[in-house]
Amino acid sequence: MPKFQSTKVFGIFSTVFRQWRAENTHCQYIHGYGVSFKLWFEGELDERQWVWDFGGFSRMQGRIDGMQPKTWMRYMFDHTFLVAQDDPQLPAFREMEKQGLVQLRIVPATGAEKFAELIYRKINPLILEETRGRVKVVRVEFREHELNSAIYEPE
Repeated sequence: MPKFQSTKVFGIFSTVFRQWRAENTHCQYIHGYGVSFKLWFEGELDERQWVWDFGGFSRMQGRIDGMQPKTWMRYMFDHTFLVAQDDPQLPAFREMEKQGLVQLRIVPATGAEKFAELIYRKINPLILEETRGRVKVVRVEFREHELNSAIYEPE
């Protein structure tokens, strides 16, 4: 059976984060990028001869954390501060949020690799449900800017 793939890019979102475990590098400090991410879809063609409808995210019925998928993407990555749930400075960052200084988003871990995995884990179940198993996400590339990216591919 032939294998078909298509891709879709989302972004550019202005996002800041820090990697508190990155001792002896500038990544331990709060810093930001214009981020984007690319999804690879794989599956059988539908009646239109498409793997995935490029505008399909706007029409999806499924939700991520109660939000329409594109709304969730903006909520997570557009002018936000992503912090690892185990960051020792989390109480200080929560206080910044209370003062209206940041839009705090707490995630399992920070860094391009972990953001790619987070996106996969949130979006793939929706794609599988929406297509009744016909299509799956096989790769997510998270880009910090045009020079750096990380890729997550499930086994």
